Amino acid sequence: MSSHDFIVIGAGIAGASAAFELQRYGSTVLLEREPLPGHHTTGRSAAFLVESYGGPVVGRLTRGGRSFLEEPPGDFASIPLVTPRPVLWIGREDQRESLATALTEGRAAGAELRELEPDAARELCPALRKDYVAGAVAEPGALHIDVAGLLDAYLHGFRERGGEIATKALATRIQRSGESWEVDAGGRRYRGATVINAAGAWCDEVGRLAGARPLGLQPLRRTAITFDPPPGQAIGAWPCVIDADEDFYLKPEGHLLLASPCDETPSEPCDASAEDYEVALAAERVQRATTVGISHIRHRWAGLRSFVADRAPVIGGDPECEGFFWLAGQGGFGIMTSPAAARSTAELIVHGTLPGDLLALGLTAELLSPERLRSGS
Repeated sequence: MSSHDFIVIGAGIAGASAAFELQRYGSTVLLEREPLPGHHTTGRSAAFLVESYGGPVVGRLTRGGRSFLEEPPGDFASIPLVTPRPVLWIGREDQRESLATALTEGRAAGAELRELEPDAARELCPALRKDYVAGAVAEPGALHIDVAGLLDAYLHGFRERGGEIATKALATRIQRSGESWEVDAGGRRYRGATVINAAGAWCDEVGRLAGARPLGLQPLRRTAITFDPPPGQAIGAWPCVIDADEDFYLKPEGHLLLASPCDETPSEPCDASAEDYEVALAAERVQRATTVGISHIRHRWAGLRSFVADRAPVIGGDPECEGFFWLAGQGGFGIMTSPAAARSTAELIVHGTLPGDLLALGLTAELLSPERLRSGS
């Protein structure tokens, strides 16, 4: 049996970043069920930092981690983790109300947004159809995130700090023993004072294994495709285009274009794959809004985005299960919120409070706690 202060279950971006921060305070082991970290949602994410996305709690977490991504500390990363990529919310005539809501809610979340006329929107993305776009809202400060680079940096930094990573380590037993927890995973037994449940779509399953009440987490499948841009068009400066009702998004991805129909199909936790219907839907919606012709799909895939009822992340200790900490429900914003979520995890566990800079943004432990989901239940 190996003994640690902290046992983190799940080595996607949530678990890897939390383990990196926790290793400052004590011995941490990171357990991953798959052969490689980041196999599921993290490895399939088309991540960008958009402060107008996800609501007030997500917006505050995003702003709270932005400086870390823009200027990582010391030798954390050998390459830039973010590059500028403006976001352009677009709406048809019948979507003006949705566009106004996106503007109001985005500004309420603290994002700097600009209203644009259709011609100005088409200057940013010339492929937009004139008869489709009636209005637009731009977030000029949005960023593309190098997901693989960020995950690798967290894992490398964790190892450099002396942390241990175990892969092919599916947790099969989690049991309280005195003032500690015992976790059986990958043929080994681990003992630790605190278990951090960062298992993504499997968080409720891990919670049940530990005797904790589930959060009601719902994994939702999301599809993405890549395809060639129009011949002769320079797409490098195109923004990420998002439909006002989130019916699709379109963005440059290297020399290709990436699109999603923004589907949210309920799923059991699994190794998700793209379905033909959603692939066709992505292509149809892009071609309806733009002059981009899609004759061949280069790549297709899907991932699971997991939400609780209020669609805000869950970061906090279980009120009924001492030493069991939830880091769950990251939905479609786990990458951009990971720096702040990881620091929140470490500070809540070690000091019982959120970092001061996040408190100053209006975040509270109560807004993140799993207890909010159980009130009145």
